Amino acid sequence: TSFSTPKKKKRDDGMREHVTGCARSEGYYKIDKKDKLKYLNNSRAFAEEPPADTQVRNSARRSEQRRLLSSFTGSCDSDLLKFNQLKFRKKKLKFCKSHIHDWGLFAMEPIAADEMVIEYVGQNIRQVIADMREKRYEDEGIGSSYMFRVDHDTIIDATKCGNFARFINHSCNPNCYAKVITVESQKKIVIYSKQHINVNEEITYDYKFPIEDVKIPCLCGSENCRGTLN
Repeated sequence: TSFSTPKKKKRDDGMREHVTGCARSEGYYKIDKKDKLKYLNNSRAFAEEPPADTQVRNSARRSEQRRLLSSFTGSCDSDLLKFNQLKFRKKKLKFCKSHIHDWGLFAMEPIAADEMVIEYVGQNIRQVIADMREKRYEDEGIGSSYMFRVDHDTIIDATKCGNFARFINHSCNPNCYAKVITVESQKKIVIYSKQHINVNEEITYDYKFPIEDVKIPCLCGSENCRGTLN
């Protein structure tokens, strides 16, 4: 028994007509360069010149998107928008030895003024737990505890589960400041830049410790250094 290959016919537009209705069942055949060039030119022209009504619809859609974005930006908290941007576009930072105290955090890229630099990440705990942990850290020989008070009832403990933000040193003349913001009903601490920060410049902020009798010496070395952290 012999099988005959279906004869390929050409349509009026120059494209091949498949007798069986499916190109796969008719085997491989070479397409003439003229036919291929004609098809490619027709496809390119169609892609480059969409119908006029499509252009109108696309333009209207873009205008509507800009209007909605403008409305959204105006009605939402700017801190929330900045925080979302911070999550998707993190600043390039590094920690290394600091002339102020032990380790410090440094900028690896220029940072403009009034930008979110980094979130202070850790465990949210109550004051009672913070007091217990502080004593335990002393017993374990941990010289520094990284606890940041959010409000009267909440403290963020970054001693054992934090990010680079815990390495930021205090300065009496800082280039950043800490701010408490609310994101989806949860309070967060974010470090903002006060001024332009150059590459390799150390990130600092004022710890604003409460005044106590037992003083902690300040080693920031700035001209207006207060001498103590508290």
